[in-house]
Amino acid sequence: MLKLAVFDFDSTLMDGETIDFFAEELGIGKEVAFITEEAMSGRLDFFESLQSRVALLKGLDFSVVEKISQNLPYMKGAKETITALKKMGMSVVCFSGGFRTATSYAKDILGYDADFSNVLHQKDGKLTGLVGGDMMFNFSKGDMLVRLQDILGVSKAETLVCGDGANDLSMFAHADTRVAFCAREILQKEANIIINEKDLTKILEKI
Repeated sequence: MLKLAVFDFDSTLMDGETIDFFAEELGIGKEVAFITEEAMSGRLDFFESLQSRVALLKGLDFSVVEKISQNLPYMKGAKETITALKKMGMSVVCFSGGFRTATSYAKDILGYDADFSNVLHQKDGKLTGLVGGDMMFNFSKGDMLVRLQDILGVSKAETLVCGDGANDLSMFAHADTRVAFCAREILQKEANIIINEKDLTKILEKI
C-alpha cells in the first residue's frame, strides 16, 4: 500500500518552468529556457545550470518574483489528484529544483503537506543572482527522499514519485511506483507508469 507520494513542481504540479516565467520579465526567456531544457534532458549538470540561470536574473525586482510566483498556471488535475491521494492515506510532498516563492505559495492551494525547494537570494528588494536551498544538485531529490522515508518509516515499496526531468532520476531510484509525467526520454526509461497527457488525474487510474 502506498504511503508517500512525492511530486516535482515545475512542469508537473505546475504547467511550465517558474524560472522561465521570471526570465520573460527580463527579455531573456529564450536563453534561460534553452538552459532549462538542456538540464531537464540530462545534457547539463543541474547544479551548474541552476547557478547560471539564476545569475541571469540578477537585478529583477523581488516584488515581481513574488507576483509571478503567485500567479502560476497549475497543472490540470493537480489539486484533485493530491486530494485523492491524501484520502487514500498518503502523505504528499513537493520536491522542486525551483523556488520556495512558488512552492510554498502553492502548498495550501494544491494541498500537499510540505515543500522542499530552493531560495532566491535578494538584497534591497532585488535578486542578487545567487541561490541556495534543499534541491541544488542532481542527487538532491533522492537524498531528501531517503531521509523522509527514514523519518516517516516508509519503504521503497510504499513510495510513489512523479516528475518530468533528469533531476527527478535520483528519487526514481528509491521508489517502486515511478511516474514519468509528460517527461523527457531520460526519465521515461526509468518509469513504470508513463503519462503523456497533461492531466495528473491519469495517475489515479494507474495505481
